[in-house]
Amino acid sequence: MPMVAVIIIVIIIIIILASCIKIVPQAHAFVLERLGAYQATWDVGLHFKVPFIDRVAKRVLLKEQVVDFAPQPVITKDNVTMRIDTVVFFQITDPKLYAYGVENPISAIENLTATTLRNIIGDLELDETLTSRETINTKMRATLDEATDPWGIKVNRVELKNIIPPQAIQDAMEKQMKAERERREAILRAEGEKKSTILVAEGKKESAILDAEAEKQAAILRAEAKKEATIKEAEGQSEAIIKIQQANADGLRFLREAQPDEAVLRLKSLEAFAKAADGRSSKIIIPSEIQGIAGLAKSVVEIVKEPQEENHE
Repeated sequence: MPMVAVIIIVIIIIIILASCIKIVPQAHAFVLERLGAYQATWDVGLHFKVPFIDRVAKRVLLKEQVVDFAPQPVITKDNVTMRIDTVVFFQITDPKLYAYGVENPISAIENLTATTLRNIIGDLELDETLTSRETINTKMRATLDEATDPWGIKVNRVELKNIIPPQAIQDAMEKQMKAERERREAILRAEGEKKSTILVAEGKKESAILDAEAEKQAAILRAEAKKEATIKEAEGQSEAIIKIQQANADGLRFLREAQPDEAVLRLKSLEAFAKAADGRSSKIIIPSEIQGIAGLAKSVVEIVKEPQEENHE
């Protein structure tokens, strides 16, 4: 029997010693009390406490935490009641202050968020509230961070998750947005038609300019072609005249080199007169010195005809 009692006592002592060994995990802190008074804050690692005298009063999570509060009713400066849902990101920096600073820290942050939000929204109108989320977030974070410092809490961010205006305001906003969209659509359509008309007019203008330019170029080309044809025709006539004059000059030169007698010269004169009167109703006045040649010409013709007649016979 005494042996059993010793074993029981040993087991109890082992259990008590084991309960006095505490391991603090990462990102946690333990607040230790001795006889009901704050003793120390245990960080990560292995720790020992005095049995029956020391106790772990609070286990604190040091990670950043997120709290999503229910929508809070607020009234704007222009007396519009709406509901705003907020999200607070906070982190415990001092476990001792967190354990002894406030009874229920999360509830305290929620109430503080609601009152701060009402104060800020009360200075803004509806349109400003809907378009000033970043400003509201900044003001709330600064106010909450300052108010929660005595509790060992640091507020990192505050976000307005959702802004819910009254149903009548929502209907009016939808009608306003619809009217605005229709107005923009009408403006875009008018601008498109205007640009289309301008493009068509510019196209016609450019087409007319191109047609006029083409007609101008065609007229210039026709004039140049006509000018070249006239020049070529004049050059041809000039060459013909030059050749005729050259032929006449060559004939005169050959005639002069042949040294014809007076009878031949008179005969050539008669031929020139005959050509001048050929096929024309012209009157030719023959000088007296040429009349004496007529008989000579006649005799020459007869002399030429006699051999021809003999050949025919």
